[in-house]
Amino acid sequence: MRVRVPATSANLGPAFDCAGLALTRYDEVEVSLLDRGHTEIVAHGEGADTLVCDETHLVARAFRAACAQLGWDAPGLRIEARNAIPQGRGMGSSAAAVVAGALAAWAMCPDVEVVDRDAVLRLTTAMEGHPDNVAACLLGGFTLSWTTDAGASADTLRVHDDVLPVVLVPGGTLSTPLARGLLPDAVPHADAAFTAGRAALLVHALTREPGLLGEATEDRLHQRQRAAAMPDSARLLGRLRAAGHAAVVSGAGPSLLVLTRRHPDDPPGDPDGAVRVREVVDLTPPGWIVLPLGVDPRGAQVTGPAERVSSR
Repeated sequence: MRVRVPATSANLGPAFDCAGLALTRYDEVEVSLLDRGHTEIVAHGEGADTLVCDETHLVARAFRAACAQLGWDAPGLRIEARNAIPQGRGMGSSAAAVVAGALAAWAMCPDVEVVDRDAVLRLTTAMEGHPDNVAACLLGGFTLSWTTDAGASADTLRVHDDVLPVVLVPGGTLSTPLARGLLPDAVPHADAAFTAGRAALLVHALTREPGLLGEATEDRLHQRQRAAAMPDSARLLGRLRAAGHAAVVSGAGPSLLVLTRRHPDDPPGDPDGAVRVREVVDLTPPGWIVLPLGVDPRGAQVTGPAERVSSR
Protein backbone atom coordinates (compact mmCIF):
# COMPACT_ATOMS: atom_id res chain seq x y z
CA MET A 1 0.00 0.00 0.00
CA ARG A 2 1.08 3.58 -0.64
CA VAL A 3 -0.07 6.33 1.66
CA ARG A 4 0.31 10.05 0.96
CA VAL A 5 -0.11 12.24 4.03
CA PRO A 6 -0.17 16.07 4.11
CA ALA A 7 1.68 18.45 6.36
CA THR A 8 -0.52 20.24 8.87
CA SER A 9 -0.55 23.36 10.99
CA ALA A 10 -2.41 23.26 14.29
CA ASN A 11 -3.81 25.80 16.77
CA LEU A 12 -4.02 28.54 14.10
CA GLY A 13 -3.59 31.09 16.86
CA PRO A 14 -6.40 30.88 19.41
CA ALA A 15 -7.91 27.43 18.68
CA PHE A 16 -5.40 25.59 20.85
CA ASP A 17 -5.45 21.78 20.47
CA CYS A 18 -8.72 21.82 18.52
CA ALA A 19 -8.13 23.32 15.04
CA GLY A 20 -5.88 22.21 12.21
CA LEU A 21 -5.21 22.96 8.57
CA ALA A 22 -3.98 20.45 5.98
CA LEU A 23 -1.32 21.85 3.64
CA THR A 24 -0.06 20.88 0.20
CA ARG A 25 3.26 19.35 1.24
CA TYR A 26 3.44 15.59 1.61
CA ASP A 27 5.22 12.57 2.97
CA GLU A 28 4.77 9.42 0.89
CA VAL A 29 5.02 6.03 2.57
CA GLU A 30 5.03 2.62 0.90
CA VAL A 31 4.31 -0.37 3.13
CA SER A 32 4.92 -3.98 2.08
CA LEU A 33 4.51 -7.25 3.98
CA LEU A 34 7.46 -9.61 4.23
CA ASP A 35 7.49 -13.37 4.82
CA ARG A 36 10.22 -12.89 7.41
CA GLY A 37 9.06 -11.61 10.78
CA HIS A 38 11.13 -8.44 11.07
CA THR A 39 10.90 -4.79 10.11
CA GLU A 40 12.88 -3.01 7.39
CA ILE A 41 12.72 0.77 7.14
CA VAL A 42 14.21 3.00 4.46
CA ALA A 43 13.90 6.78 4.75
CA HIS A 44 14.56 9.46 2.15
CA GLY A 45 14.37 13.24 2.33
CA GLU A 46 13.59 15.16 5.52
CA GLY A 47 14.99 13.46 8.62
CA ALA A 48 16.59 10.60 6.70
CA ASP A 49 19.93 11.16 8.47
CA THR A 50 18.47 11.47 11.98
CA LEU A 51 15.42 9.22 12.22
CA VAL A 52 15.87 5.84 13.90
CA CYS A 53 14.97 3.17 11.35
CA ASP A 54 13.81 0.28 13.53
CA GLU A 55 10.60 -0.88 15.25
CA THR A 56 10.44 2.40 17.17
CA HIS A 57 9.91 4.40 13.95
CA LEU A 58 6.53 6.13 14.23
CA VAL A 59 5.12 4.61 11.05
CA ALA A 60 6.01 1.12 12.27
CA ARG A 61 4.65 1.79 15.77
CA ALA A 62 1.36 3.07 14.38
CA PHE A 63 1.09 0.12 11.99
CA ARG A 64 1.60 -2.36 14.84
CA ALA A 65 -0.81 -0.46 17.11
CA ALA A 66 -3.50 -0.63 14.43
CA CYS A 67 -2.80 -4.33 13.90
CA ALA A 68 -3.33 -4.93 17.62
CA GLN A 69 -6.59 -2.97 17.48
CA LEU A 70 -7.73 -5.08 14.52
CA GLY A 71 -6.60 -8.39 16.02
CA TRP A 72 -4.33 -9.02 13.03
CA ASP A 73 -0.94 -10.63 13.52
CA ALA A 74 0.86 -9.09 10.54
CA PRO A 75 4.07 -10.75 9.31
CA GLY A 76 7.31 -8.91 8.58
CA LEU A 77 7.12 -5.34 7.42
CA ARG A 78 9.01 -3.13 4.95
CA ILE A 79 8.45 0.63 5.08
CA GLU A 80 9.91 3.08 2.58
CA ALA A 81 9.26 6.73 3.45
CA ARG A 82 9.89 9.72 1.23
CA ASN A 83 9.59 12.69 3.54
CA ALA A 84 9.03 16.29 2.46
CA ILE A 85 7.51 17.55 5.72
CA PRO A 86 10.17 19.28 7.87
CA GLN A 87 10.85 17.41 11.11
CA GLY A 88 10.47 19.03 14.52
CA ARG A 89 9.26 22.35 13.15
CA GLY A 90 5.55 22.43 13.91
CA MET A 91 4.28 21.10 10.59
CA GLY A 92 2.80 17.83 11.81
CA SER A 93 5.55 15.40 10.83
CA SER A 94 4.78 13.01 13.70
CA ALA A 95 1.04 13.18 13.00
CA ALA A 96 1.72 12.35 9.36
CA ALA A 97 3.77 9.31 10.39
CA VAL A 98 1.17 7.83 12.74
CA VAL A 99 -1.66 8.46 10.28
CA ALA A 100 0.33 6.78 7.49
CA GLY A 101 1.10 3.73 9.59
CA ALA A 102 -2.40 3.29 10.98
CA LEU A 103 -4.09 3.79 7.60
CA ALA A 104 -1.74 1.30 5.94
CA ALA A 105 -2.59 -1.36 8.53
CA TRP A 106 -6.32 -0.85 8.12
CA ALA A 107 -6.03 -0.91 4.33
CA MET A 108 -3.88 -4.07 4.30
CA CYS A 109 -5.70 -6.11 6.97
CA PRO A 110 -7.37 -9.06 5.20
CA ASP A 111 -10.39 -8.92 7.53
CA VAL A 112 -11.22 -5.28 6.76
CA GLU A 113 -13.52 -4.34 3.89
CA VAL A 114 -13.63 -0.56 4.35
CA VAL A 115 -11.25 1.57 6.41
CA ASP A 116 -12.97 3.27 9.34
CA ARG A 117 -11.41 6.72 9.48
CA ASP A 118 -13.17 7.50 12.74
CA ALA A 119 -11.42 4.55 14.35
CA VAL A 120 -8.11 5.64 12.82
CA LEU A 121 -8.66 9.13 14.26
CA ARG A 122 -9.23 7.73 17.76
CA LEU A 123 -6.11 5.54 17.58
CA THR A 124 -3.82 8.23 16.20
CA THR A 125 -5.11 10.77 18.71
CA ALA A 126 -4.29 8.35 21.51
CA MET A 127 -0.76 8.06 20.13
CA GLU A 128 -0.27 11.82 19.59
CA GLY A 129 -2.03 12.97 22.76
CA HIS A 130 -4.32 15.47 21.02
CA PRO A 131 -6.36 15.37 17.78
CA ASP A 132 -5.66 18.66 16.01
CA ASN A 133 -2.84 17.60 13.67
CA VAL A 134 -3.98 14.02 13.05
CA ALA A 135 -7.53 15.16 12.26
CA ALA A 136 -6.31 17.63 9.63
CA CYS A 137 -3.84 15.10 8.20
CA LEU A 138 -6.45 12.36 8.00
CA LEU A 139 -9.44 14.36 6.76
CA GLY A 140 -7.93 17.37 4.96
CA GLY A 141 -9.09 20.97 4.83
CA PHE A 142 -9.80 22.99 7.97
CA THR A 143 -10.70 20.65 10.81
CA LEU A 144 -12.26 21.16 14.22
CA SER A 145 -11.65 18.33 16.68
CA TRP A 146 -12.75 17.47 20.19
CA THR A 147 -12.60 14.56 22.62
CA THR A 148 -15.22 12.79 24.73
CA ASP A 149 -15.11 9.70 26.93
CA ALA A 150 -15.48 7.68 23.71
CA GLY A 151 -12.37 9.25 22.16
CA ALA A 152 -11.67 11.87 19.52
CA SER A 153 -14.04 13.21 16.90
CA ALA A 154 -13.55 15.76 14.14
CA ASP A 155 -15.31 17.51 11.32
CA THR A 156 -14.11 19.50 8.33
CA LEU A 157 -14.97 22.92 6.96
CA ARG A 158 -14.15 24.38 3.57
CA VAL A 159 -11.58 27.16 3.63
CA HIS A 160 -12.44 30.34 1.73
CA ASP A 161 -10.80 30.43 -1.71
CA ASP A 162 -9.05 33.73 -0.94
CA VAL A 163 -6.98 32.25 1.92
CA LEU A 164 -3.37 31.58 0.88
CA PRO A 165 -1.19 29.86 3.53
CA VAL A 166 2.53 30.57 3.70
CA VAL A 167 4.78 28.66 6.12
CA LEU A 168 8.07 30.16 7.30
CA VAL A 169 10.51 27.48 8.41
CA PRO A 170 13.62 28.36 10.50
CA GLY A 171 16.80 26.35 10.60
CA GLY A 172 16.34 25.17 14.20
CA THR A 173 13.91 22.68 15.68
CA LEU A 174 11.77 22.57 18.82
CA SER A 175 10.36 19.47 20.45
CA THR A 176 6.64 19.44 21.16
CA PRO A 177 7.07 18.12 24.75
CA LEU A 178 9.45 20.99 25.52
CA ALA A 179 7.05 23.53 24.05
CA ARG A 180 4.10 22.12 25.97
CA GLY A 181 6.12 22.11 29.17
CA LEU A 182 6.36 25.90 29.02
CA LEU A 183 2.60 26.35 29.32
CA PRO A 184 1.20 27.38 32.72
CA ASP A 185 -1.24 25.17 34.62
CA ALA A 186 -3.79 28.00 34.84
CA VAL A 187 -4.62 31.17 32.89
CA PRO A 188 -6.55 34.30 33.89
CA HIS A 189 -10.27 34.16 33.19
CA ALA A 190 -10.02 37.28 31.01
CA ASP A 191 -7.41 35.61 28.77
CA ALA A 192 -9.53 32.48 28.46
CA ALA A 193 -12.62 34.51 27.51
CA PHE A 194 -10.62 36.58 25.00
CA THR A 195 -9.20 33.48 23.32
CA ALA A 196 -12.56 31.69 23.22
CA GLY A 197 -14.03 34.63 21.36
CA ARG A 198 -11.16 34.73 18.90
CA ALA A 199 -11.42 30.97 18.31
CA ALA A 200 -15.09 31.35 17.39
CA LEU A 201 -14.25 34.27 15.10
CA LEU A 202 -11.49 32.19 13.47
CA VAL A 203 -14.06 29.74 12.08
CA HIS A 204 -16.00 32.58 10.46
CA ALA A 205 -12.85 34.26 9.12
CA LEU A 206 -11.37 31.12 7.55
CA THR A 207 -14.59 30.02 5.91
CA ARG A 208 -16.56 33.20 5.17
CA GLU A 209 -14.71 36.45 5.81
CA PRO A 210 -10.90 36.33 5.39
CA GLY A 211 -10.69 40.06 6.02
CA LEU A 212 -11.14 39.28 9.72
CA LEU A 213 -8.17 36.89 9.94
CA GLY A 214 -5.92 39.44 11.61
CA GLU A 215 -8.17 39.79 14.64
CA ALA A 216 -9.31 36.17 14.49
CA THR A 217 -5.76 34.82 14.91
CA GLU A 218 -5.00 36.73 18.13
CA ASP A 219 -4.08 34.44 21.04
CA ARG A 220 -3.34 34.75 24.75
CA LEU A 221 -3.02 31.08 25.77
CA HIS A 222 0.21 29.69 24.33
CA GLN A 223 2.27 31.78 21.90
CA ARG A 224 3.59 34.40 24.31
CA GLN A 225 4.25 31.70 26.91
CA ARG A 226 6.47 29.76 24.49
CA ALA A 227 8.36 32.75 23.11
CA ALA A 228 11.47 32.21 25.25
CA ALA A 229 12.06 28.82 23.59
CA MET A 230 11.97 30.32 20.08
CA PRO A 231 13.03 33.98 20.30
CA ASP A 232 13.71 34.36 16.56
CA SER A 233 10.23 33.08 15.76
CA ALA A 234 8.70 35.38 18.37
CA ARG A 235 10.46 38.44 16.91
CA LEU A 236 9.42 37.59 13.36
CA LEU A 237 5.86 36.92 14.51
CA GLY A 238 5.75 40.39 16.04
CA ARG A 239 7.06 42.03 12.86
CA LEU A 240 4.57 40.23 10.65
CA ARG A 241 1.58 41.06 12.81
CA ALA A 242 2.68 44.68 13.18
CA ALA A 243 2.71 44.85 9.37
CA GLY A 244 -0.89 43.61 9.24
CA HIS A 245 -0.33 39.93 8.43
CA ALA A 246 -2.37 37.16 10.09
CA ALA A 247 0.69 35.29 11.39
CA VAL A 248 0.68 32.58 14.07
CA VAL A 249 3.05 29.99 15.48
CA SER A 250 2.54 26.77 13.51
CA GLY A 251 1.70 24.06 16.02
CA ALA A 252 4.32 24.00 18.76
CA GLY A 253 6.73 25.97 16.53
CA PRO A 254 9.24 27.16 15.68
CA SER A 255 7.76 27.56 12.17
CA LEU A 256 5.24 30.32 11.55
CA LEU A 257 2.05 30.15 9.50
CA VAL A 258 0.92 33.28 7.70
CA LEU A 259 -2.64 33.27 6.39
CA THR A 260 -2.25 35.65 3.48
CA ARG A 261 -5.19 36.31 1.21
CA ARG A 262 -6.26 37.56 -2.14
CA HIS A 263 -7.59 41.09 -1.95
CA PRO A 264 -9.67 43.29 -4.29
CA ASP A 265 -6.77 45.77 -4.38
CA ASP A 266 -4.30 43.19 -5.68
CA PRO A 267 -3.00 43.83 -9.22
CA PRO A 268 -4.84 42.10 -12.07
CA GLY A 269 -3.23 38.83 -13.07
CA ASP A 270 -2.14 37.95 -9.52
CA PRO A 271 -4.48 35.04 -8.73
CA ASP A 272 -2.02 33.42 -6.32
CA GLY A 273 -1.49 36.51 -4.20
CA ALA A 274 2.18 36.88 -5.19
CA VAL A 275 2.20 40.48 -3.99
CA ARG A 276 1.08 39.41 -0.51
CA VAL A 277 3.61 36.59 -0.42
CA ARG A 278 6.36 39.02 -1.45
CA GLU A 279 5.46 41.26 1.48
CA VAL A 280 5.95 38.27 3.80
CA VAL A 281 9.24 37.34 2.13
CA ASP A 282 10.55 40.89 2.54
CA LEU A 283 9.92 40.73 6.30
CA THR A 284 11.53 37.31 6.70
CA PRO A 285 15.24 37.26 7.67
CA PRO A 286 17.86 35.22 5.80
CA GLY A 287 18.11 31.58 6.73
CA TRP A 288 14.37 30.95 6.81
CA ILE A 289 12.64 28.84 4.16
CA VAL A 290 9.47 30.38 2.73
CA LEU A 291 6.86 27.83 1.60
CA PRO A 292 3.82 29.27 -0.21
CA LEU A 293 1.35 26.39 0.03
CA GLY A 294 -2.28 25.60 -0.63
CA VAL A 295 -4.92 23.98 1.53
CA ASP A 296 -5.09 20.23 0.93
CA PRO A 297 -8.81 19.36 0.70
CA ARG A 298 -8.61 15.56 0.77
CA GLY A 299 -6.29 14.51 3.58
CA ALA A 300 -4.46 11.19 3.66
CA GLN A 301 -4.82 9.09 0.52
CA VAL A 302 -4.20 5.36 0.18
CA THR A 303 -3.57 3.52 -3.07
CA GLY A 304 -2.67 -0.09 -3.65
CA PRO A 305 -3.92 -3.43 -4.90
CA ALA A 306 -7.27 -2.90 -3.18
CA GLU A 307 -8.50 0.64 -2.57
CA ARG A 308 -10.79 0.24 0.43
CA VAL A 309 -10.68 3.62 2.07
CA SER A 310 -14.02 5.27 2.76
CA SER A 311 -14.69 8.99 2.68
CA ARG A 312 -16.15 8.57 6.19
